[in-house]
Amino acid sequence: MYAQAFFVAVFGLAAIGFGVWVFRTSSMVRSALALLFSQTAVGCMFLAMQTEFLGVLQIMMMATEMSIMAIFMVMFMMDPGGMGGMDMTHQKRFSIGAGVVAAGVAIAVAVLADWAPVSAEAPAAAMQTRELGRELLGRSMMIFETAGITILTAMIAATAAAIPVQTPAHSDEKENPE
Repeated sequence: MYAQAFFVAVFGLAAIGFGVWVFRTSSMVRSALALLFSQTAVGCMFLAMQTEFLGVLQIMMMATEMSIMAIFMVMFMMDPGGMGGMDMTHQKRFSIGAGVVAAGVAIAVAVLADWAPVSAEAPAAAMQTRELGRELLGRSMMIFETAGITILTAMIAATAAAIPVQTPAHSDEKENPE
């Protein structure tokens, strides 16, 4: 039990540290990699809490998503390497205020909410995975399918928009040497 709490804490701190690094770097690629490491640490927290399916799913999804994001950033950003001294934060006063308010609300909910008693015994990992599968393949299936098709369509549209259109040269437009 103590080892599990230790690893959850370590991976939680790693997720927060890499999350801060996302906004502290001036490179979009390094920012994408920091976000990948942060989300991978969250996946490792799931693994430490013995929710293997969610942990592996989190890590696989984030690895794919952040790889695609880094590739698109390199293709479309003017300075993906961050050599030009870019500032990754915008509207600093509003952001700080919103962060303080959100943290206050989160702490208030955590402290003041009427939490249910802790379950004495959790279902086995196989049962948890089975129930999650039933949920995903049941009423949530249409949501996930729609999201997947929408993301695929956006990726294809972004790629098509990035390809320059070239018109073929007409033979009658050639210069006549005479």
